[in-house]
Amino acid sequence: MSKQTLGLSDRLYDYFLSVSLRESEILRQLRTETAAHPFSQMQIAPEQGQFMAFLVQLMGATKTLEIGVFTGYSSLAIAMALPPHGKVIACDLSEEYTTIAQRYWQKAGVADKIDLQIAPALHTLDDLIAEGHSDTFDFAFIDADKVNYDNYYERSLQLLRPGGLIAIDNVLWGARVAQPDIQNETTQAIRALNAKLHHDDRITLSMVPIADGLTLARKNPQE
Repeated sequence: MSKQTLGLSDRLYDYFLSVSLRESEILRQLRTETAAHPFSQMQIAPEQGQFMAFLVQLMGATKTLEIGVFTGYSSLAIAMALPPHGKVIACDLSEEYTTIAQRYWQKAGVADKIDLQIAPALHTLDDLIAEGHSDTFDFAFIDADKVNYDNYYERSLQLLRPGGLIAIDNVLWGARVAQPDIQNETTQAIRALNAKLHHDDRITLSMVPIADGLTLARKNPQE
């Protein structure tokens, strides 16, 4: 995992942020608090949060899905980019981590936009499908346990409207995906999904080397 974009020297990364990052004070506070957390490496990079918020605004998204919340940086960035009637369905297992998230959602005035579901994400996604939400979401962000990435992708694709966008985090996995001697279950799961999406004609694909790698998959309209 990476809290900044891979492959940039510290000097170039600092310059990159100095001329591009427009991080609000509330996001900066959350990022600073999370930096002291024992699992701070799970925090997305600020430039990635800004990029995803930009995409959500560009699409005119109103109904979004997040799989993996942690302390809430990405959900906060996206909720702040949504219109007043916008909604984030946020899936996580940890009440401990998401307590931090909820505190910042409240401070930012976007708590009413975020529907936090403390449950296994697959259960929440299956419930949404069963309740008739297929083909209704504009945007989904996947950043949870990597072994289930393919399951999250398939359900998110079903929930997404044609033309909607899935963003998948950590697809470069600290460069481990390109090291054939690394064969642990997590790395193999990411490699397998990357290979699958490369040939998935249900989507239009772009893998962006921002932060730890972010795959963008646009759901193609059915012919």
